[in-house]
Amino acid sequence: MTHTTHSIAALLGAQLEPNAPDLPVTAMSSLEDARPGDISFLGNPKYEKQMDTTRATAVLVPVSWQWQGLATDTTSRPVLLRVADPNKAFAQLAPLFGPPPVVREAGIHPTAVVASSASVAPGAHIGPYVVIEENAVIHDRAVIEAFAFVGAGVVVGEETRFFPRATLLEGCRVGKRCILHSGAVIGGDGFGFTISVTPEGAVKVEKIPQIGIVEIGDDVEVGSNSTIDRARFGRTRVGNSVKIDNLVQIGHNVQIGDYTGVMAQAGVAGSAKVGSGVILWSQAGISGHLTIHDRAQVGPQAGVTGDIPTGEYVIGSPAETKREFLAYRLLLKTVERLKKRVAALEAK
Repeated sequence: MTHTTHSIAALLGAQLEPNAPDLPVTAMSSLEDARPGDISFLGNPKYEKQMDTTRATAVLVPVSWQWQGLATDTTSRPVLLRVADPNKAFAQLAPLFGPPPVVREAGIHPTAVVASSASVAPGAHIGPYVVIEENAVIHDRAVIEAFAFVGAGVVVGEETRFFPRATLLEGCRVGKRCILHSGAVIGGDGFGFTISVTPEGAVKVEKIPQIGIVEIGDDVEVGSNSTIDRARFGRTRVGNSVKIDNLVQIGHNVQIGDYTGVMAQAGVAGSAKVGSGVILWSQAGISGHLTIHDRAQVGPQAGVTGDIPTGEYVIGSPAETKREFLAYRLLLKTVERLKKRVAALEAK
């Protein structure tokens, strides 16, 4: 099917300029890399200058956005489609231009190893070389891709999808419509050891049994090579609609509230509590047994050693409020200016 600027505008409910041409659109691209036939979007004012040089045929822009650049030849400008949220509207177009989604047929592949006591719904898909152990329950329309591992006694909710080599270990539970990307490991042991000295003076390191589980709510996504450790006792819990990026570590007995986002390489140590609507930015580190209250944000590379109040934004290591962090940076700059003035006075 051929898409045009007018058909896309109708689909998105976008506003077109008067007498805007109806041009064919064949692909999606960034402003910088776009070629004729591409549609792009202006979601960040940082990229406004690229509007004067982009070769895109059409661009999604905010409703009130106006040209600020030097371009005067309106015939060479892209067609503007005005929408409330260009980023969201651009995402809506992905199904039009991307490859069709892979649809897995229900059934169990002949190479899969499924325990006789496991319960697999007739509408579920079990891919090649999957292992499903004793008493596991796989609900309807779940998709377990090749080489995934499903441990004994686990529960996998409806329409949940495991990508190749995802791992769900014994006793853990995953809700409905979840996504576990390749390499994700749910239910590995938490980091727990005791150290003692024998009568002979030798140091002995003993493992603390990790006998709890991981419980994941509905509509959760766990990125590639991320890990969520099982609880020492009880449960490590991830709430509904939590989105976890790649290479994230969630420690044992951590509790994460609904609608929270955890970005790449962030880590949450054992028994920490993270509220609802929280954002942990990339490489944030949360010490154990702390509470990050609802709607707080922990900035990139921040190291948190104390509780964070509701709605607060912290940054730095040790973490401090954004206001304190900026005030300290301003103080440093002020001191540098004063040092230069003192040096100039001393020279006189």
